[in-house]
Amino acid sequence: MLTTQSTPFAEVLGHGALAITAYAVLGVLLLVAGFYVIDMAIPGRLSRLIREERNPNATALTASGLVAVGLIVAASIWSSGGALREGLLATLVFGLVGIAVQTVGMIAFDRIVGISVRSLVSESALQPATILLSATHVAIGLITAVAVV
Repeated sequence: MLTTQSTPFAEVLGHGALAITAYAVLGVLLLVAGFYVIDMAIPGRLSRLIREERNPNATALTASGLVAVGLIVAASIWSSGGALREGLLATLVFGLVGIAVQTVGMIAFDRIVGISVRSLVSESALQPATILLSATHVAIGLITAVAVV
């Protein structure tokens, strides 16, 4: 007689809830880390530039950087195959690598192409170069995410 062993429904729910919570916490921590890395690259406090000065350049650059981190986190979770510990470790490593790659990308555009993030955030009106750098952030995040999968 062939017997199949099934996992109790409560155990499946508990494991799923734990995984969701763990990945969500790690994802938020990586987003916060990404925010502060961008904050270090920009003169002044990023939160003040966005909240008080309503600077569209700082907002677009930050939003695109965080979208890129989110893409990397999502791809890492997707590629984990349900292995929670390994998935969390991979998400942490890939998330940090993605943040580092974006930082290098910003520096490269500043040095090679001559588009300075520092000068962009000093402008009060949205600049075309901000749109370019924002698209670059998302592209780097997408490239990194696909590399993870």
